[in-house]
Amino acid sequence: MEKSLNELPADAAGNMSISVQGLKGRQSVRATFRLPEKTIQLLALMARQLGLQQKSLFDQLMEDSSVLQQVAASVPSASALSGRTRQKTFVLSKRSLEILDRVSRRQNIPRDLLVEISILRLLPVMSAEQDKHRKRLLLHNKMKSLRKQLVKLAADTEQQLGSEDQASMLVRDVSDVLEENLCELEAILEKGQAIEQYEKLREHS
Repeated sequence: MEKSLNELPADAAGNMSISVQGLKGRQSVRATFRLPEKTIQLLALMARQLGLQQKSLFDQLMEDSSVLQQVAASVPSASALSGRTRQKTFVLSKRSLEILDRVSRRQNIPRDLLVEISILRLLPVMSAEQDKHRKRLLLHNKMKSLRKQLVKLAADTEQQLGSEDQASMLVRDVSDVLEENLCELEAILEKGQAIEQYEKLREHS
């Protein structure tokens, strides 16, 4: 038989109340900040690279109040906010916005600056992704060179043994597998082109 909320033990009702508050904190809200273009692009790019929604990544950066306070304490002054900025509206959880506002007031630091410095915590992750992208480009060149060798080997083998020979078919199979993997790698590299664009953006900012 189902019980109503009033019939539940006090601790159970209390736990349900906490859960409801947690759900309310997850409600999405919109907030506008003034940030440098490279900071806006950094957040968008890293969300894409990590396969996350931008809101989820933004929330992860803002929802830990203790970390956010450490970030705020590391900023020497409001003058740290430099360069040209523009307004950008983000979707974030209500909880993230409340924590952001609270830390901003408590630490006496502009909210925009706090958001910027928090997003810049992604730079080491970006650096690692850039390094991976460069290594993938080198691998791509090596695989293209290997493909040329396999194409020649397949042609030579067919000329010597015939196209229906088992050895000829094995070489063709190896060549086909390499071609498929090369296409997959090129798709990964295409996804990483935004990393190259971000590098150019930082160079010209």
